[in-house]
Amino acid sequence: MTSIEDPVLPHAASATWATVLVVDDTPTNLALMRALLSMHYHVVTASGGHEALRMAAGPTPPDLILLDVMMPGLDGYETCEALKASARTRDIPVIFLTARVDTQDEARGFALGAVDYITKPISPPLVLARVRTHLQLKASADFLRDKASYLEQEVARRTAELAAIQDVTIHAMASLAETRDNETGQHLRRTQHYVKALAEALRQHPRFEGLLTDKYISTLFKSAPLHDIGKVGIPDHILLKPGPFAPEEFEVMKTHTTLGRDAIEQAERQLGTPVEFLHTAKDIAYGHQEKWDGTGYPRGLRGADIPLPARLMAVADVYDALISRRVYKAPMSHDEAARLITQSRGSHFDPDVVDAFTTVQDRFKAIAEQYRDPEPARQ
Repeated sequence: MTSIEDPVLPHAASATWATVLVVDDTPTNLALMRALLSMHYHVVTASGGHEALRMAAGPTPPDLILLDVMMPGLDGYETCEALKASARTRDIPVIFLTARVDTQDEARGFALGAVDYITKPISPPLVLARVRTHLQLKASADFLRDKASYLEQEVARRTAELAAIQDVTIHAMASLAETRDNETGQHLRRTQHYVKALAEALRQHPRFEGLLTDKYISTLFKSAPLHDIGKVGIPDHILLKPGPFAPEEFEVMKTHTTLGRDAIEQAERQLGTPVEFLHTAKDIAYGHQEKWDGTGYPRGLRGADIPLPARLMAVADVYDALISRRVYKAPMSHDEAARLITQSRGSHFDPDVVDAFTTVQDRFKAIAEQYRDPEPARQ
């Protein structure tokens, strides 16, 4: 294909020996066109439509095709139609070169995708001028197409890079809370995957199929690790206490939901622009300790007043707490934890979310196994 040396002057293609394919079933006409064009371009010839299609689709396709109309077998119109039907050859400009001078014939040629229509007997200066013009136009189009493709790839690369930086930042922030509680292990990673599994199951429900799109589930997955970010504000003597909390200690511990919301709101203010995953993270951090029957905290919300991301996290968080080892308790088996989740349907948890959990509980078990905590060191 034509190489474009100077992006400011794409017409330079005509000076870099562009390839012109001449298609005609008459040897005399092929010889005439070769003599006319070969001083300016690399000329290749084909004696019929089928041969032209093979050459155009080959490893070194031409930059422009001069195509006779009246040929045995595959005529020029059929050849042009086939060229334009293939993604590999549709961008090669086609100029019809024919003795047919009827306006309807010319209109048909343009309708099939030709860029020009030259009638025989030809005027050599006219042919040269039109070939040069369409090669320049093609060079410009190729340049713009290549530039658009480059920009598209660059946008995709930078978007992926920003997403990766965002993910790392989220986990770094969430780990601030996790590292202060050395018993949680891979809790963040497990709950992230639990929430995704629940959302994917729940979107089969008519009430949620419009909301739980792939994009929204991706946002939930990205947001989930921030659910306990507020723990960074809980004093060590409470957060790290190796046993159940006293009533006054539990009141302090409950504030981690509000602290988490406030931390995320502060991040939003500093960014100065709405960010979907931060809004979702705020719903999760502030609402994942609410209960379906209204007995949770911090606001005592009931039923569907609790944001859906928080209702998903409630099941994920409790399940993980039940199956995880703590200083003050042994881990439950999956079956025991699943039974308690099911028993709390309609009291602690959204019934629809529990039903989704029931359908994907094997995935929960697999996630817990994949991201299980290391066994504690023997004393």
